[in-house]
Amino acid sequence: MERYRVEAVVVGAGVVGLAVARRLALAGLETVVVERNPAIGMETSARSSEVIHAGLYYTPGSIKAGVAAPGRARLYAYCAARGVPHRRCGKIVLASEAAQLPKLEALWRTAAANGVDDLRWLTPAEARALEPEVACVRAFLSPSTGIIDSHALMLAYRGDLEDRGGAIAVRTPAEHIAPGDGGLVVTTGGDGPAEIAARIVVNAAGHGAPRLAAATEGLAEAGRPRQWYAKGSYFSLAGRQPFSRLVYPLPGAASLGVHATLDLDGRCRFGPDVEWVDRDDDLAVSPARAESFYAAIRTYWPGLPDGALQPDYAGIRPKLHGPDMPMPDFRIDGPEAHGIAGLVNLFGIESPGLTSSLALADVVAERLGLPPIDAARAG
Repeated sequence: MERYRVEAVVVGAGVVGLAVARRLALAGLETVVVERNPAIGMETSARSSEVIHAGLYYTPGSIKAGVAAPGRARLYAYCAARGVPHRRCGKIVLASEAAQLPKLEALWRTAAANGVDDLRWLTPAEARALEPEVACVRAFLSPSTGIIDSHALMLAYRGDLEDRGGAIAVRTPAEHIAPGDGGLVVTTGGDGPAEIAARIVVNAAGHGAPRLAAATEGLAEAGRPRQWYAKGSYFSLAGRQPFSRLVYPLPGAASLGVHATLDLDGRCRFGPDVEWVDRDDDLAVSPARAESFYAAIRTYWPGLPDGALQPDYAGIRPKLHGPDMPMPDFRIDGPEAHGIAGLVNLFGIESPGLTSSLALADVVAERLGLPPIDAARAG
């Protein structure tokens, strides 16, 4: 078996793993990313809504709240500097019936507590003036919400990493982590099994993160969380496109609801819903789910024509909770949590992971005791 030595290994080449690897390389560390798939960003990062979130939804004081709004501001600046396609299109969040008004007002207060200070209340007439197809009893506008080409973002992160001497090894699954050789040793599989010794290892493997934690020697049971899989299907719209902004109903227990999002070409798609599944590769969209989509969408777009929805794609959220459980915070377990020097495990990194990827990378660096870097280099 081949054996290598580097300063840092990041497991997982999704948007967060690449942002972390970029941050470690900016700190001057020789960094290698190992990825089990044949290309970067093939799992959760490739199957999201591609939304830049303003930071509305997250419990004040949580990790999610702490990284969402700052991460959003940094991401817009990074995209502008690097030429990553994006658009600050704005989002309408609405109540479709009077019984939802207290929840809408509570969401506004949460957003304000999280530093989102540009929201604007809308009457039904004001909402229709912005989006003539929308029906609601009250709404607010989030001007800072946007959309992004997530693959272009990952390519930009990859370019920054490689410009600083970093590398990505695809088709290289991480199978085991153990203390040794003055730090940690990552055993990889694939066509060329190897051992990689490093001072720092960051487990950003998404769906695979709990499995890799379970295969980490010296990690206590508390550091090996269970994971659930929440499948979210999307349907695209045939015919005339109804909206120029994102339109969101109030969030549910496990998702932000069946909302209307746009791509950078102005095409509208709806989703995701929530379907609890047993595997992370169950990605087929059942046409039968369209019935529930029609019902959900017509609460805010009554004019949705019959037969207009067509199956598009599905993604799997890496959940740390199951049905009927409260949604937990992100978990970023560093040495202070589990006692293994140089190891950071990221668990349950779903939304707003893309939005906050640059900020999350800084949190990981802090957990590792790395010094801050100046804003211009950090992005």
